[in-house]
Amino acid sequence: MTIARNAGGERADEAGWPWSHRKTFLERLGAQGYAAVTIQEYRTIAGRLCEAIEKRALRISDLDGATTERLRHAVLSGVSGSARTYAKFCLGRFIEHLSEAGVATVPEPTTKKATALDRLRDEYAAYLRRQRGLAESTIDNCTGYMERFLAFRFGDRLGDLNAITPDDIVAFLCKLKAGSKPRRYKALPSHLRSLFKFLFWSGKTRRNLADSLPRVATSADHLPRYLKPEEIRRLIEAVRTDDAIGRRNYAMLLLMARLGLRAPEVIAIQLDDIDWRAGEILIRGKGKLHDRMPIPADVGEAIVDYVKNGRAGDSRALFLSAKTPHHPPFKDAQIVNTVLEDAFRKTGLKPPQKYVGSHLLRHSLATDMLRKGASLDEVGDVLRHRSRMTTTIYAKYDLDALRSIARRWPVGGDIR
Repeated sequence: MTIARNAGGERADEAGWPWSHRKTFLERLGAQGYAAVTIQEYRTIAGRLCEAIEKRALRISDLDGATTERLRHAVLSGVSGSARTYAKFCLGRFIEHLSEAGVATVPEPTTKKATALDRLRDEYAAYLRRQRGLAESTIDNCTGYMERFLAFRFGDRLGDLNAITPDDIVAFLCKLKAGSKPRRYKALPSHLRSLFKFLFWSGKTRRNLADSLPRVATSADHLPRYLKPEEIRRLIEAVRTDDAIGRRNYAMLLLMARLGLRAPEVIAIQLDDIDWRAGEILIRGKGKLHDRMPIPADVGEAIVDYVKNGRAGDSRALFLSAKTPHHPPFKDAQIVNTVLEDAFRKTGLKPPQKYVGSHLLRHSLATDMLRKGASLDEVGDVLRHRSRMTTTIYAKYDLDALRSIARRWPVGGDIR
């Protein structure tokens, strides 16, 4: 039997229940700003699922998890090559739409039996989350290094943790750091130290191997790299364009340059964090600590320009992806580093260090404040340092203050 369809590919009579849901699904995609060519891809793959349902004369009550999985497999069996991955993604979204509408059950993902390593990783992650209060990104790094070390020591299967020796730890560090600069791997011993503290704390090892980890050698005269105010201005202006991406990038860099924010703090800002009446913004800092800071006028204007003329989507995050459907864009803060790298290329400025990171703007703000007469305490307040010792690294830039405490060099008969 041939079913009449209209020019849009829908059933002319819309009698079949799956087709009405496909229509609603496609309308939602259109409202989210998807391009016509993309919607056509979804139309095609969703239509194949509707045909499979219709062919089997399935009713709404029939689409349990097992049936939905068989339908999904049947539809994808007709797609091959590189198109299969995208078709699988599109089909999955349509099935999720049917599930939200209450007419289908999403297939349960296949689960494998948890191994001893899986259980140890989960227990370690819970320890870091509850006992240490670490951020999820840091927890991922810690558990990642745990898995790499245990694979180095035991291979595919977890062995006797009490068999680990200090020599094993040193050998692992040497392997990972061979040919690299010490400063780039300061976090590695710290993460491993945390692991062995956990193993001893939880009773999985008889001795605390954290004490056997060597410290990373660092240069005592290391200074934070920075840029001059004019160079900062050129970089920020370089990303400012009259479109959504340019407005977003300009606002992000301006926030970091004026308030000394870290990149993760920028992408964590929510619309509700901005108090326009008080002229303040809530900063979600390290260690799950929150601070309120005043919003400079130019920063506020940049945010308003982005929200009014560039931002799209219904997420409460301030900075969103420019790509449809404008979900919160960033799993990590790498986007900010990428924006900064692009700014250096556009301006032709030479970065003061090989690795271009967002902390460059933070260090530049602190250095500029010191040179304009701010105290270390004032710099620490702006950068939201929890310890004054963290701010003292910038004291090396304050030469006049250092001269005032330097002892006179002994000459001639002054030597005792």
